[in-house]
Amino acid sequence: MSHTRIGLFGIGLDTYWPQFPLLKERLEGYLATVHSKLSRDGVEIVNLGLVDTVPKAFDAGHAFRRADVDLIFLYVTTYALSSTVLPVVQRAKVPVIILNLSPDAAIDYGRFNKMGDRTKMTGEWLANCGACPVPEIANVFNRSRIDFHQITGQLNDDPVCWNEVDDWIDAARVAGVMFHNRLGVMGHYYSGMLDIYSDLTQQCAYFGGHMEIIEVDELSALRREVTDEEIAARVMDFQTTFDVQNDCSRIELESAARTSVALDRLVAIHDLGSLAYYYMGIGNVENEDAISSIILGNSLLTARGIPVAGEMEIKNVQAMKILDSLGVGGSFTEYYALDWNDDIVIMGHDGPGHIAIAEGKTKVRPLEVYHGKVGRGLSVEMSVKHGPVTLLSVVQTVDGKLKFLMAEGESVAGPILEIGNTNSRYRFSIGARRFVNDWNVQGPAHHCAVGIGHVAGKISKLGQLLGIECLRVC
Repeated sequence: MSHTRIGLFGIGLDTYWPQFPLLKERLEGYLATVHSKLSRDGVEIVNLGLVDTVPKAFDAGHAFRRADVDLIFLYVTTYALSSTVLPVVQRAKVPVIILNLSPDAAIDYGRFNKMGDRTKMTGEWLANCGACPVPEIANVFNRSRIDFHQITGQLNDDPVCWNEVDDWIDAARVAGVMFHNRLGVMGHYYSGMLDIYSDLTQQCAYFGGHMEIIEVDELSALRREVTDEEIAARVMDFQTTFDVQNDCSRIELESAARTSVALDRLVAIHDLGSLAYYYMGIGNVENEDAISSIILGNSLLTARGIPVAGEMEIKNVQAMKILDSLGVGGSFTEYYALDWNDDIVIMGHDGPGHIAIAEGKTKVRPLEVYHGKVGRGLSVEMSVKHGPVTLLSVVQTVDGKLKFLMAEGESVAGPILEIGNTNSRYRFSIGARRFVNDWNVQGPAHHCAVGIGHVAGKISKLGQLLGIECLRVC
């Protein structure tokens, strides 16, 4: 997809410019500082300068719309009429962030009061009164039913303020990723797992993107085309990427390699950015072989930014894609046990894991049976890196809406079950008992996604951009 496009404009009042020489140039200097702070790789800034008249406001709205900006930052440099703001945002029809930023930590009162010339004093005052029109703008936005967000702080030396700006830009970038994402849906739901059934149209309505329905037979057909040389090369990749245990047979490794190469082709054919799948393949040997040997290939895809969710968990692969797009991973997981001695929640899952966020090298183990599923074969065993983590669930609510459910915690060291699945120990600030109760009462599906780092703030901003309610339990 193209770069994220950020719209930027400042506001002022043209009546001031002949009254107070150099005021406009000073405010344009502030705006240039904002521009430089917004600039980063992968972001295009559409800077329309100071909008100080109503005609310029209408022109700016059209310009932002033509530029297809994802988000607008409105920098309030001094007092300005709300009539020079409303047309910009009305026409652009994208989320707007009001930057209420003081040029300095405080006015130098002593120097100000010694200026002597009250006209110059008024000009100096106007260069420091950016906060003045924000209530007026908020009033007009509310009465016009325009959602807006605010950042109040300082132009310089204010990391709290600029970290929040960074979060908004990240959220806008991820919203763009989700809008352009092609999500593959292969197979069918796990029969009877009612909580994971999803409305595909609803997903597109909230996130955008495209749902590509894929036949398992296509994967099986692609497996037939994989050469011996490709299989050998992929087995070597497995040996390098994973900690392949000695009891893994060559036959199983080659079967997984064949499927992995076929999966890569399937993803390329359909230009997939994520995949949700489940299939049994009973009565069709080729299909059963494809699905039973899919875990290693899906783990490689997940690690390179194409998350794969088992059990046809479409809502959860959306959560995984969000976390991965934020650069923090996004591994398929569920909680299944509590360690009351250590006040720990134990979480994991069978199937693919996000090996890029593993603590150490991910092990590959053979399983004689995939519990609750058809077949046998190789599986991955890993723990999420020790340190801060964020859980995310995309919840379908009783009133037909979507909700982001989040929790921040910590992945901690300790014994895990060595059963060939992903497996981690998590500690939460509110304790295991309250975490489980507070999480469950929101009615999520039993799966969720886990990423490294604390990013609930960014996810909350993404929710605001997408019109999705956000709830954080800790």
